[in-house]
Amino acid sequence: MIRWGRLFFLTMFGRGSQHEGPVDTFWHRKFGPTIGSVVVFVLEVVQIVIISAAIIIPIRYFLIQPFYVKGASMEPNFYDHEYLIIDELSYRLREPMRGEIVVFRYPRDPSQFFIKRVIGLPGETVEIEDGKITVYNGEHPNGIELDEEDYLDGRTDGKEKVTLALNEYFVMGDNRDQSLDSRDFGPIYEDDIVGRVWVRGLPLSRVGTFDVPDYNF
Repeated sequence: MIRWGRLFFLTMFGRGSQHEGPVDTFWHRKFGPTIGSVVVFVLEVVQIVIISAAIIIPIRYFLIQPFYVKGASMEPNFYDHEYLIIDELSYRLREPMRGEIVVFRYPRDPSQFFIKRVIGLPGETVEIEDGKITVYNGEHPNGIELDEEDYLDGRTDGKEKVTLALNEYFVMGDNRDQSLDSRDFGPIYEDDIVGRVWVRGLPLSRVGTFDVPDYNF
């Protein structure tokens, strides 16, 4: 990268032979030997910063971004202060899948971000009763019980039945007794979803990626 910066300035300001001397000579003549060397160094650093920003900023704002877990709503699968990498690209190409863990804007305060698991998909009806979740859709008009044994040890308390619009998702935390989720604030809109949880970066002992659960349908 440093050599690339020197070649850039050689092209812009260099004269004479094809080596680095003309660049230094130009700045030395303009500012003197000491200041000239400092100017060359500063300009090279600026070039590195510009090139790095051109690469990093699009990745940060359009592809992935970091996220820290706050609270106990996803325990034991995600703990407080764990560092996650969020994939923002996938949902530009496809819709969220049942069982994926997503980060979204809290409907009651869009400045806050929540992490939950997708339970119900657009157009479905989700029913919670007797500690179980039943999903009704075109494939299962009479309903089918959601098998969550891959990530859930306990049961889901409460009683409600919600039909989702074509742009809505029903989300819940894995720690059902400690989770503020769609049972309280209702379904979330697709536009409020930031992305899916892709990688756990910290702690190092729990680094890994996440697969979609194998449901019974």
